Amino acid sequence: MWNYTDKVKDYFFDPKNAGVIDNPDGVGEVGSISCGDALRLMIKVDPETMVITDAKFQTFGCGSAIASSSALTELVIGKTIDEAKKITNQDIADFLGGLPPEKMHCSVMGHEALLAAIANYTGEELAEDDHEEGALLCKCFGIDEGMVERAVRGNKLTSLEQLTAYTKAGGACKTCHEKLEEKLAEVNAEMVTEGMLTSAEAFTLGGVKPAAKAAPLIQISPLAAEAKKAQPVKPGMTNLQKIMIIQQAIEELRPHLQADGGDVELVDVDGDSVFVHLKGACSGCQMSSITLQGVQGALMEKLGRPVRVIPADARRLMDA
Repeated sequence: MWNYTDKVKDYFFDPKNAGVIDNPDGVGEVGSISCGDALRLMIKVDPETMVITDAKFQTFGCGSAIASSSALTELVIGKTIDEAKKITNQDIADFLGGLPPEKMHCSVMGHEALLAAIANYTGEELAEDDHEEGALLCKCFGIDEGMVERAVRGNKLTSLEQLTAYTKAGGACKTCHEKLEEKLAEVNAEMVTEGMLTSAEAFTLGGVKPAAKAAPLIQISPLAAEAKKAQPVKPGMTNLQKIMIIQQAIEELRPHLQADGGDVELVDVDGDSVFVHLKGACSGCQMSSITLQGVQGALMEKLGRPVRVIPADARRLMDA
């Protein structure tokens, strides 16, 4: 489903600077294995020149997470602490020749780890585990207000979909969507005042005003493109017709998932609930919820009516 540059593939299959530094001067840890992505960045610093002389990483995550972590170490080695502070997640993505929009959160994770490692070296205080009351916006992935604001400002994000792609916030249970939208609207309003966005580009509560130039890496995914081409059918179809349309739509989407090592299989249709089984890479992908949303959108376009796409495993839990 995603197209990776040759450099991303190279830094995944042959990562640079993977491993451990004995007695590192600074350590930055972000994410958690339970959330699907985790990164530990270690740096050595020359105390006289403040130059980062070495950097290594340990990453748990997908190929993009490994490639982004590896790229980050290449970017920071040889730079002073002050120069390293200026590195952005977009610099990491650019170094790799670009990342799919669904994988930009990997570059953001690298940027957050770098800030944490520098803070650890300089003795600055960064609230990581002890979030202030109300600051933790997405409990599923541990995303707080600070990370959301940095991602929005650094990448000029203007929609909830972009925010999820860049941070994973809101990509699981979705109960945080209202808080995320409120924070996005607040930050975008500040950016308009500061001249970073126009009022037409900024996200506002009650409606999204997308910016065509705000996030150049955001493109229409194959799933969304397939859904756009589909024509909704007329209402009044029989249950058998509905099932056949759903099956056909899923068959049309499968090649896009298979191209990325995944797959989807229709398990059952119960009213407006469509139960599917994600297979291959999709079954363990940290962004599987976005894949399900893409399938759901394609089915709704085909059927011309709302449906819910639910993992088959969830049904077993519901029936238990």
